[in-house]
Amino acid sequence: MEREIMEYDVVVVGGGPSGLATAIKFAQQNKANGTDFSICLLEKGSEIGAHILSGNVFEPTALDELIPNWKELNAPLNTPVKKDKLLFLMEKMSISIPAFIMPTMHNHGNYIISLGNLCRWLAEQAEGLGVEIFPGFPASKLIYENDKVVGVQTGDMGIAASGELKPANEPGIEIRAKHTILGEGCRGHLGKELIEKFNLSEDKDPQHYGIGFKEVWKLKPELHEEGLVIHTNGWPTALDTPSGSYFYHAENGEAYLGYVIPLDYKNPHLSPFDEFQKWKTHSSIKKYLEGGERISYGARALIKGGLQSLPKMSFPGGLLIGDNAGTLNFSKIKGSHTAMKSGTIAGEHVYELLNSELDSGLSYDDKIANSSIHKELYKSRNFAPIFHKFGGLIGAALNAIDQFVFRGNLPFTMHHSTPDYACMKKADEMQKIDYPKPDGIYSFDKLSSVYLSNTNHEEDQPCHLQLKDASIPIAVNLPMYDEPAQRYCPAGVYEVVEKDGEKKFVINAQNCVHCKTCDIKDPSQNINWVTPEGPGGPNYPNM
Repeated sequence: MEREIMEYDVVVVGGGPSGLATAIKFAQQNKANGTDFSICLLEKGSEIGAHILSGNVFEPTALDELIPNWKELNAPLNTPVKKDKLLFLMEKMSISIPAFIMPTMHNHGNYIISLGNLCRWLAEQAEGLGVEIFPGFPASKLIYENDKVVGVQTGDMGIAASGELKPANEPGIEIRAKHTILGEGCRGHLGKELIEKFNLSEDKDPQHYGIGFKEVWKLKPELHEEGLVIHTNGWPTALDTPSGSYFYHAENGEAYLGYVIPLDYKNPHLSPFDEFQKWKTHSSIKKYLEGGERISYGARALIKGGLQSLPKMSFPGGLLIGDNAGTLNFSKIKGSHTAMKSGTIAGEHVYELLNSELDSGLSYDDKIANSSIHKELYKSRNFAPIFHKFGGLIGAALNAIDQFVFRGNLPFTMHHSTPDYACMKKADEMQKIDYPKPDGIYSFDKLSSVYLSNTNHEEDQPCHLQLKDASIPIAVNLPMYDEPAQRYCPAGVYEVVEKDGEKKFVINAQNCVHCKTCDIKDPSQNINWVTPEGPGGPNYPNM
């Protein structure tokens, strides 16, 4: 198929905080120096913010640096944190933990926000500076020339599930650029390809992930405490799977609540979605939800390997930024500010490369190593490995010592050298878990939840959840692991059904909320997530 070719100096893939910060900083430099280098930004969602999901208690340090007058420009940071509460949950009770024990969880000066709405606002600032933004255009492939990235190709439209061209087919566009910046977010499929192709993670620990859930609730006025931030660990997840929750009282009587489970968990019978639903029935959480209404749901993998897993962030022809590389600070459970900071550095760096008069001679990786990102990740470098090695209870105590007593400066660095998928044990070695049926008041089923995510895909298209070997789910994963895709997927995409006495693996790709958990956790590493057609996926209004 003949393809249209568009040329820019810089193409940014991804309209999240890192990509938008890159575009804004680059355009600011353009304006300040009177140059007209071209830049565009591609976003696979139907609009900026449609695929953004985050807790989110936002630390404004990077925004202060990028747009110092954000208050005057009405950035949607309207709810300052007023109170922190830490709880350790047991089945019938909870223990309050003094907030000073975990200094990384102090949120004075931070804001409870919708990250999706902040990204929409950032997009307005970028467009005002001349950045061309194209939502609904997923970057499906990288373009290489002489082993160097020279741009991306957007996805083809109008291809049937059979592979045949539909009458209204339209080939994707080649966006060619001198610099390609990948800000796809956690487990971006292009970033994954590049890290492997250019061996960017050489001598690093494998990357590690969690699955994060979020619901937005409208609370009864008398139960809503605007500015209250609650974090918990402990029940209901087993102590060898150190998980945690958040409950943020936002503006307009809304609350953002969710649960994070590390994807290095061992038990294939575990269902992260059902652990989250069960958590909401605890008396310490349920009391706030009484009489409330659930209005949104979503799920997303988060990247938490930290400094030991951070790959080289530059490659021939471009840069990895934000959670495409893994800049999240897991001890804070925050990554938006570090993602923005990496984007700010990237925008400045590629501008300097184009305007040689300003070239500092430092590499992008040198600049990251000399930044606040490295300082934060260094101090939290032992947080996740301690939890992995010692579990939820002892791990929490040791992390309190690390962060409170040593301020993240223990004289050694721990490692977690086993990939998340390889941590899973065989089904017959682990205890089965019986989850209570959802009550429809506090806990819910997957399909009604996916409905609230406004997820939609064109049904007659090639499946974007690609099996390397179609026989493995039934021949290998089912007998060994009771096919865990049925449980780790937060959207009911994967099912094992029996027809005519034969078990079959069914993929309901139209339900996919683009969390990437299957790509990460499949014990046979048999599932490859790629971009679907057009703007398919969730349409989060205010996540």
